[in-house]
Amino acid sequence: MDRQLNIVPFVSVDHMMKIVLEIGVETFLAELADYIEADFRRWQLFDKTPRVPSHSKEGVIELMPTSDGEVYGFKYVNGHPANTRQGLQTVTAFGMLADVATGYPVLLSEMTILTALRTAATSAMVAKYLAPAGADCMAVIGNGAQSEFQALAFKAILGITKLRLYDIDPAATAKCARNLKDKGFEIATCASPEDAMQGAQIVTTATADKQYATILTDNMVGAGIHINAIGGDCPGKTELHRDILLRSDIFVEYPPQTRIEGEIQQLDAEHPVTEMWQVIAGKAKGRRNDSQITLFDSVGFATEDFSALRYLRDQVKRTGQYQELDMLADPDDPRDLFGMVMRAAEA
Repeated sequence: MDRQLNIVPFVSVDHMMKIVLEIGVETFLAELADYIEADFRRWQLFDKTPRVPSHSKEGVIELMPTSDGEVYGFKYVNGHPANTRQGLQTVTAFGMLADVATGYPVLLSEMTILTALRTAATSAMVAKYLAPAGADCMAVIGNGAQSEFQALAFKAILGITKLRLYDIDPAATAKCARNLKDKGFEIATCASPEDAMQGAQIVTTATADKQYATILTDNMVGAGIHINAIGGDCPGKTELHRDILLRSDIFVEYPPQTRIEGEIQQLDAEHPVTEMWQVIAGKAKGRRNDSQITLFDSVGFATEDFSALRYLRDQVKRTGQYQELDMLADPDDPRDLFGMVMRAAEA
C-alpha cells in the first residue's frame, strides 16, 4: 500500500464489513486475539494512562491513547446506554494510527465494529489463561450488540459449543439466538440469570445500564467458574455483587483505570489484583486449580485498540478495502502554507 504522505487510508464501515466477511468472523477474531496477546507480552514498551473521559448523566465520551514508541494510536469512543431507545448504538467509535517519527497519520478507521471484535477477542484470549480446562458451556447474560461477537470468539479460541442466553429483554435474547443459529452452537434461551448459570463453566456479563447493578449474586457463583465481566466499564456502573469479588481471584488490564471504572470500584484501593500482562508474560499465575473462581474485570484498554488498529492496517494492505483521504496539507515549501492556500484560487 504505497501512498503519498498527505494521503491517509480510511476504513469506512462498509470497508470494515467487507474485510471481516472476506477473512471470516471467527478467523478475524482468532487472528486479532494473537495481535492483542503479542502486545500484552510487550506491555512495558507502551505509554499507559487511564482513558480521558467526559462524563454526563446520559453517558460518557472518552479518548484512549497509547504508543509503543514507534506508532501512536488513539480511539474516540462513547458509551450512552439510553441510545437504543432512539434506535442508536450504545457505543460508537473511530480511531487512528500515526507514525511517531513524523507525527503523520497512517490509518483512520471506523471502530464501532472493530471495538466489538477487539472486546470479544480480548475476552477469549484472556480466558485461555483463566477458564477451567475443557470448558465447553458459556452463559451470556446481556444479549445486546456484543453478545454474538463474544460467543464466536469463545468458540474460535476456546472451543465453546454450548450457550445459555439471558437478557432482561426477551427480544434481545431472540435476536442473539437467531443470529447464532447454524454457527455451531447448542443454544438454550433462559428465563432468568439463575437459569442461565446452570451448567455454565464460563459466564460473560455484558449489560449496558449505567448504574450499580447486581446481575450476578453471590449464591449464583459456584467454585471453579470463570467470570468475564465486560459490562462494568465506567464509574458508577457495575454488574457483580461485592461478595463475588471477595471470593474471586481478580485479573485486570490496567489497575489505575479499572479501579475507577471496573467491578473493583466496589473494593478498597488496596485490594489485590493481578495484571493480565504479567500472566501472559509468565510472571504471574492465572488459573491454579479446579475450584478457583477467576474474574476478568474487563474495562477495555488503549493497547487493545492499538492492537486492533495494527491488525487492521495489515489487513487493509492485503484486502485493498479502504479509500484515500486527502487529510494533510502538503505545500511545495513546508514554510509556505499561506502561499499554498492563495494559489488554490488560481487553480
